[in-house]
Order: sequence, then C-alpha cells, then structure tokens
Amino acid sequence: MEIGKIPENILKRSVMRQLKTKRAEVVVGSSVGEDCAAIRLEADEEFVLSTDPITGTAKDIGKLAVLVTTNDLASAGATPVGIMLTVLLPPDSEEATLREIMQQVNAACEVADIQVIGGHTEVTDVVNQPVISVTGVGKVKRGGMISTGGAKPGMDLVATKWIGIEGTAIIAKEKEAELRAKFPDVIVDAAKAMDQYLSVQKDGQIAAACGAAAMHDVTEGGIFGALWEMAEASHVGLQVELSRIPIRQETVEICEFYDLNPYQLISSGCMLIATADGNGLVHALEEAGIGAAIIGRTTEGRDRVVSYDGETRFLEPPKSDEFHKVL
Repeated sequence: MEIGKIPENILKRSVMRQLKTKRAEVVVGSSVGEDCAAIRLEADEEFVLSTDPITGTAKDIGKLAVLVTTNDLASAGATPVGIMLTVLLPPDSEEATLREIMQQVNAACEVADIQVIGGHTEVTDVVNQPVISVTGVGKVKRGGMISTGGAKPGMDLVATKWIGIEGTAIIAKEKEAELRAKFPDVIVDAAKAMDQYLSVQKDGQIAAACGAAAMHDVTEGGIFGALWEMAEASHVGLQVELSRIPIRQETVEICEFYDLNPYQLISSGCMLIATADGNGLVHALEEAGIGAAIIGRTTEGRDRVVSYDGETRFLEPPKSDEFHKVL
C-alpha cells in the first residue's frame, strides 16, 4: 500500500466492515470523517482510561491490542466499553494484512463485549512491522475504582493462573521452527495455546467482588516488575516466597532454552492482587475455574524481599523485559 492515510475505499472494506461489536453507551463511534468519539455515562459512573502500544510482535497484534487494554481496565475493577486504535503499517504491507488485523480486533472485541469507537490507520516508512497504539475506555461506579496503590501492610498477595503466559505464547509463535527442532510438538503446541489465557477480565471481576484492595495486570517486567510497582505505588514492603509463584512447565523449558528469567517475562493473563482475605479470594477464583495462589504478604516499611530455599534477595526496579532478548 502507498505511504499515507489509508484510502477511504480500503478503510470502508477492510476496517469498518470488519467491526461489528456495538455498545449502548457509545453515542458517536468509528466512522469515516469522525475524529472524535462520544460515550454516555450514568450519573453514578466514572470514566477509566488506559493506553498502550503493541510493538513486540506482529503475530496476533489485533487480538493483543484488545486484550492489553481490557486487562488494564479489569485491573481497575472497570467494565470496558470502547477502544480507539492507531494502526501503523510499513509500506510493503498488503491490504489483506490490515483486514486480518481488524478481524482479530473484532473477534477479541466480541469476546470482551467492547466496541471500537474510533482511530486512525496509516502506512508509513517509520515502522518496519505493524504497530498499534490502543486507548481503552471503561466505566466504574463512582468511588469503585481499584488502584495499583491500594495495598496496605499485612495483606495477602495473590497471583492468578501462571506467570509468563504472554511471553511464552509470543516466543512459541515467533520461534516455532527453532523450538520444534529442540522440543516435542506437545510442548510447543501447548506453549502456543497459552494465549487462550491472556484475558484477566474475569479475574478482575471476581477479585473486585471479593473486596480486593489493589490489582495489577502482570505485563512487561514480569511478576517481579508487577510486585515492585504495586509495592512502590502502595508505599509498602513485600515478603514473597518464590516457590509459591505458579509457573507452567512450558514456560520453564522455553526460558531455560533461551536463558531467560521467567520472573521478569511479560505475563499478561496473570493478575497480581492484594487482599485482606487471600484464602477466600483463591477459593472464589477456583470456583470460577481460575487457578490462583497466595505468593506472599505486604509488610510495613519498604523492604521488598523474595525468599527461596532459605535464601533471600531484594527486588529491584523493573528492567527491560526478558522477551526482548529473544525477539
């Protein structure tokens, strides 16, 4: 496609026609010539906003764009309503690529019950692979937002599902041939299929209903990064037991093969939650079919300590995510 704004005929057939999910709150949504969207809220509701780029992989980028923002909104205890997308494509892109991205977006929107309310699509030589910047719009009852900084000393720390979900799935897809030469097909297939667990919408809904004090979607920087950020935002310390952090064998195998630290690997699909009743929350999550484990507690002071086999280490501020070493 030619450099510049996507032509109207391509915009209509490969973008607009692919988007079918609608929300009653949307007054003005995505349309040719519309630069702004409008959403109606009830008197007792508030907006919750989130923004992220998808740059690490081009595979399933449309799906990831929706999941990343709905996960952020879920971490705030919010109901997702709409997203706005800026899609940047390199000049060698075919129209079929754009159509496939938007079909991925629509499929993920249908699952999450969220509408694309606006955006911009452009071909530019400043990118060498598709890039999406996504802004999510959600709503929450007034005073009901849950922040990352709501943890208090003496609370349980709960992690849902497993760490490394997103990183494992991305690496398995990007490096599939290389991994199949090393591992049995069952390992690689299972690793690729981990992307089915990327959403934390249900995790967040259950945690909010159980009175969670703080929630954080475990993304870049992995569980160590999420723990640090929650502690920093909440002004608390941490005592975490490494052996309690749930991890899949596929993640272990791939991380050992590429010499990656799984505790610093992007982990969308895993939610970190601070709560006064960790056992009650774990039980509620497991009743809904979501695995979870208490991995530690918040403490007074500012020490962020991780223990394993009688030894301890102190957490440090998040560094570059481990998956960048592979991709």
